[in-house]
Amino acid sequence: MKLFPSSSLPTELAPESADAPSSVGKACRILRAITHLQQARLTDISQATNLDKATVLRLLEALVREGFVLRDADTKLYRGGPELQLAGAAALARSDPRTIVRPSLVRLADAFEDTAILSIPSSGAESMCVDLELGRYPIRANYLEIGSRRLLGVGAGSLALLAFMPDRERQAALEIVAAQLQRTQRYPRIDRDLLEAKIAESTSRGHVVLLDVVVVRMGGIAVPIMGANGRAVAAISIAALSDRIVEREVELAVVLRREAALCERWLHSSAATPLREDAFA
Repeated sequence: MKLFPSSSLPTELAPESADAPSSVGKACRILRAITHLQQARLTDISQATNLDKATVLRLLEALVREGFVLRDADTKLYRGGPELQLAGAAALARSDPRTIVRPSLVRLADAFEDTAILSIPSSGAESMCVDLELGRYPIRANYLEIGSRRLLGVGAGSLALLAFMPDRERQAALEIVAAQLQRTQRYPRIDRDLLEAKIAESTSRGHVVLLDVVVVRMGGIAVPIMGANGRAVAAISIAALSDRIVEREVELAVVLRREAALCERWLHSSAATPLREDAFA
């Protein structure tokens, strides 16, 4: 990765006026879109970022030169490049919950036969699915893949990250999420009123249930994993048919909270090996 002194920044990444989005901000939008879409055309990226094609193309060319984006010469599709992958790997290596939480995902999927998911906060008022364990139940209600991003509040795990934020941060995030929901109309059943009602409900009982709003007859139940600083560093959730969650909500919530507590104890501990399940007994 090349570093440039402030006096010799590439033209594409030079600062812009304070009242306009900077080129750096636009480049970040493009990288987020590529991460979410995985492979995308110029038109797809332009639509996802709400930037004109000329701007997107100019910044993509700079990102390709620096190795953050790759362009397939045959299909003309863009995808994340090696520098982006290295940056992501380095960030996760410093605070990666996957190794800690993976045994919990396996136990949850085995016990309840539905998909168990690990989500973490991401930039731009989003969450990202970083791991999952598929269940054995023949009808799979999960609509996420590893690497999928969602606005905070869209999905049970994502809502858990939003609900258990500090108050001021949550209100700021809600402003962004509400504006994005209104602009895109991608999730017509979700609006600010629903999110605020679900947040109050979730913080009162200690777990999130979100049914039939992202996909009809499907939903999830989730709990946050809190870091030593009292902030939600991740969330674990179970995605299932709505009826299967309603029928087992109490049991699901108890086991999810137990697994979250195990993960939190490991996160807060200096131990070199994960806690066994019976360590919580």
